[in-house]
Amino acid sequence: MSPNELPFIRGMFDRIAPRYDFLNRTLSLKQDVAWRRETVFSLGLKKGKPAQVLDVACGTCDVALEILDRTGPETRVTAVDFSLNMLELGQEKIRNRGVEKRIALLAGNALGLPFNDGLFDAVTIAFGIRNIADKRKALEEFYRCLKPGGTVAVLELSTPENRMFQALYLFYFLKILPMIGGLFSKNRSAYEYLPESVLRFPRSEDFSQIMEQAGFSEVVWRKMTFGIVTLFIGVKR
Repeated sequence: MSPNELPFIRGMFDRIAPRYDFLNRTLSLKQDVAWRRETVFSLGLKKGKPAQVLDVACGTCDVALEILDRTGPETRVTAVDFSLNMLELGQEKIRNRGVEKRIALLAGNALGLPFNDGLFDAVTIAFGIRNIADKRKALEEFYRCLKPGGTVAVLELSTPENRMFQALYLFYFLKILPMIGGLFSKNRSAYEYLPESVLRFPRSEDFSQIMEQAGFSEVVWRKMTFGIVTLFIGVKR
């Protein structure tokens, strides 16, 4: 990671934070709701069983709130992000839901998580791993923070493999999305960065190998919505 990369990405997310949720719903045609639900379901958390969950790159806390919705009142979530503006919006959502005691927000960096080893039953990161240059180091941090038997779920945008759909998708992704995103967020460069970062993301087979190199076993992945997102699951043994 270059010295300038982290401030650039943090500043970008700080600037688009006010329109982030709206654009997520609009640009994904509300599919992002189903993607997050499936991510939480993949963790295998049981209602009635206490669980500690870490959500990295939590943004405005949509995943953290989904975790509470899909589990019991015994679940506690620690949500981490390096964008203070995103965290402020997440805090507002948490207050509106009255779940301040169940979600703890923390400003932090995925490459140096301030937690003891083996603290969490599960770790999630949604649409954040592609923004981290040293993906293996981040995954090693997730592995360190997990209890033995714990699960990591990585949800990320990807490029469809079907050639016909890929051509349509890339036209939308490279031409239409930056225009719409820029119009509503007043920050076109952020939505030009988005497709560039997705196109640079490793192929599913390669990323699964990075997960294994970080220590995870039983690594599997599943493509959703014609392959425009991929959900990766791994277990700490």
